[in-house]
Formats: sequence, structure tokens, C-alpha cells
Amino acid sequence: MEVSKERIEAELSRLELPDGGDVVSRDMVRALSIEDGQVRFVIEAPSPEMAQQMETLRATAERLIGALDGVTGVSVALTAHGPAAKSAPGSPPGLKVGGHPKPTQGSLKPASIKSIIAVGSGKGGVGKSTVASNLAVALARKGKRVGLLDADIYGPSQPRMMGVNKRPASPDGKTIEPLHAHGVTIMSIGFMLDPDKAVVWRGPMLMGALQQMISQVKWGDLDVLIVDLPPGTGDVQLTLCQKAEPTGAIIVSTPQDVALLDARKAMDMFRTLKTPILGMIENMSTFHCPNCGHEAHIFGEGGVRAEAEKLGLPFLGALPIDLATRLAGDEGTPVAAGEGPMAEAYAALADRLTKGGIV
Repeated sequence: MEVSKERIEAELSRLELPDGGDVVSRDMVRALSIEDGQVRFVIEAPSPEMAQQMETLRATAERLIGALDGVTGVSVALTAHGPAAKSAPGSPPGLKVGGHPKPTQGSLKPASIKSIIAVGSGKGGVGKSTVASNLAVALARKGKRVGLLDADIYGPSQPRMMGVNKRPASPDGKTIEPLHAHGVTIMSIGFMLDPDKAVVWRGPMLMGALQQMISQVKWGDLDVLIVDLPPGTGDVQLTLCQKAEPTGAIIVSTPQDVALLDARKAMDMFRTLKTPILGMIENMSTFHCPNCGHEAHIFGEGGVRAEAEKLGLPFLGALPIDLATRLAGDEGTPVAAGEGPMAEAYAALADRLTKGGIV
């Protein structure tokens, strides 16, 4: 018998809650996905305190769904809506965010993650976070198990772009349950701090936060973890490349010379840190007027392609300035999750990475 969402929800409706109702009628089942018999979903408790009491229910849900015909594997995560009553503002229960990194031996990269791809730019404002979120969604639509880590700690934007604004649970105060949207497993410092408060941290705290978000998050089995890096060539990039051993980096730039100056610095950093550069993407390459159809090269033309050719790097594609992309990011549903020319462009980019054996 074919595994369906209806069958799974019917089975889960048998899981009654102590205070009445079941996990389906109480709308606690999130991010349900079925891929080749692999079932994944999240049970979202009303509070972290309740989540701490629901481990038995989570295990029961895993057994129930695992026993269904056609199910080859089950992954059930627990998360919670809202902070614990006694938590520090914005933090999961008992979990301090940031602080000095803990001494580690070997790589921070969890064994369950096959590859890590950093998306960098050297410069802000070139659309790096937009590319990272849409690439993650496009890869997920290709059937890949994808994680997205928002490492831009001073300016996290993935919670808005991916349409997730809940705080992750940390039932034991040591590990963090990531969130899920559009088929992607997501973690961002933006989930854990007040969105209106500035992050005023020195380098060691940035490094400590990044270490936590890589090694203390229950990422599960991933084909690839996309890391959205901050602008520049600082502590976050250094920690990621030295401690997490990324498979490689993708450089995003607009075509004009000013952006390429910083992109070259980012590429020099990755080369210095022995991180392979997988290719370059030209973002905001052209603008098509929706009224008259005129094509304008606002930021110049072909600068990134020429730079890639000069350096002997793959040119992964050119992405236009697009109103639908901007609106989709603001509304929390990346354009790659829908249909249309931009979704097809990101699908083609995902194809290049999968067919090239990178993901």
C-alpha cells in the first residue's frame, strides 16, 4: 500500500494528549514529508516545558509510523512554540548562546552530514542570503536532504526568507532541535535572539555561537548543509573553514568592479584556508522591464563570468534582478519553492551541483 499523508495523519491521530485531543487535531504535526518511503515530521509542543514531557510520545509516533506498510524509515523531531517560562530572554531552556568556543579536537562536522557548502561573497548586499535559501530549497526539491545554517550572526535573514519565526527547543539544555520549512532543516541565531536587538559580540562569542550551531544542533542525516556566511573574511569564515572542513565554497557577486574587488578577497581567503572554490554565481546580472521588455544591465554585464574564466573556475549561472524573488523572500516562501523562470533557474543551478557530484 502506498504511503500517504492521510494514512500517516490517521495513525498519528491515535496519539492522545493528557490534556485532551491528539497531535493531529491539536495541529502539532509540522513539516511532514514522504520521500521514497522515508517519513519525516516534527511534533511541535505548545511550550518547551511540555516538549520535555513528550519524548515518550515522540518515540511512540516513530514506532507507529515505522510499522506502516511501505515505510522504510522514520525521523520524528520534537520542537516547541515559544520560550520556556524560566529561560533567559530569547534562549532555549538552559542553553547559553555564544560565549568562548569549547576546545575541540578534529572536525566539528557531524558524521551525519555528507557535505558542507559555504555560500560567501566578501561583500554585503549582493544577494548571497537569497541565493543560499533558494539553492537549499531547489536541492530539496531534487530529493536531497538539505540543511541551511544561517551563519550571518550580526544580520540573520533566513528566518524571514524561509518563513520561520519560532524558537528551537533544547529539552536537555545541551542540544538544539532545528526547525523545518520548504523541505529544508534550518538553524539561525535569529531564532534564538530578539529580532529587534543588535548582536554586540566580540570574535570569541561569534566563534562559540557558530560552533554550537554546527555541533550541538540535531541536524540528522543530510546530503548537504548550505552555510550562509556573513560578509567579509572574519572570525565566522575562519572558524567554519578550519573546524568544519567544508566541501567547498560558492562565491556570489554582482557584475560591477566594486563587488568583484571584495569577491576576490573572499576567494583568496578560501584558497588560504584550503577550501575549494566550487564556482561563481552572478546575481542581479540584468533587469527585464515588465512593461516594455527592455533589458538593462544596471550593475554592468558579464563581470563575474569573465572573472570565473580568468581564474579557471566554473561559472554556475547568472540570475537577474527579479521582483518576484524579492517579494517571495519578504513573504517567507522562497521563489525556488514555486514555479516560473526563477524557480527553473535555481533548479538548473541545483542540477549542476548534483550532476557534478558535489551534492
